[in-house]
Amino acid sequence: MKNTNSYWYQKVVLVTGGSSGIGLAAAKLLSSAGANIWLAARRRELLAAAVKELESCRQDPSQKFGYTPADVSSPDQAGRVVEEATRALGAPDVLFNSAGITQPGYVEDLSLDVFEELMRVNYFGTVCVTKAALPAMLGRGSGHIINISSMAGYLGVFGYSAYGATKFAVTGFSEVLRAELRPHGIRVSVAFPPDTDTPQLAYEEPFKPAETKAISGTAKALPAGSVARSILDQARKGHFLVFPGTDSRLFYLLTSKLPKSLVFSILDQMAASGRKNKPAQA
Repeated sequence: MKNTNSYWYQKVVLVTGGSSGIGLAAAKLLSSAGANIWLAARRRELLAAAVKELESCRQDPSQKFGYTPADVSSPDQAGRVVEEATRALGAPDVLFNSAGITQPGYVEDLSLDVFEELMRVNYFGTVCVTKAALPAMLGRGSGHIINISSMAGYLGVFGYSAYGATKFAVTGFSEVLRAELRPHGIRVSVAFPPDTDTPQLAYEEPFKPAETKAISGTAKALPAGSVARSILDQARKGHFLVFPGTDSRLFYLLTSKLPKSLVFSILDQMAASGRKNKPAQA
């Protein structure tokens, strides 16, 4: 039986970073809820494969899917993504900003190019697509923007000087969006996923300092599907702050309620334990 009462049913959803990870997991859930979905990511072959996955779990034969290969940190390419999605499906009702990259490491070892690239993709990619999709939402007086931050977007974590800064920026941007767009009938949600079992997490593992591994190793990475489901469920209910998983919510409460000095002391002790077990340099 078709779930025509779903919040997502027949809505046009644009998902950036939609070829893998949380973005693809969310797109598959949205497909099963009856949404029309447009994906954006850099690699055409992964996007084509992702659309086939969406087709296999569609709820209704009338649903439409498509994709645009693009670097969403480019204003021109972000605009093209929105234009092609609008031409094929209609103006997006929902924007799911999931495009992102990471590079952990000691701050002294990370080049300025890494800081710039992460800020360009993670933060400006979110800004560029939002700016491109916003005029139609404002004109219609409705819409929903879901931005993917990170636990590293509210808590400075050892080894994530480049990545964490970008996610703090996404969090701040989302807070301002919430305030400015609420009078226009546009919802905003910002999600803080914990470590999630994605290709990105697998990529970063060899680069993590021992101290970072000691901190992140306290919890098991969650499946992308369960993280995506939690994000969509909480966003559907109108939550602005979205916490997939117990750890994400617990750490947010601790960092917002406890004295910062105590939070820092706990993190410093965890980092020290990793440093103690760090293999000696040859």
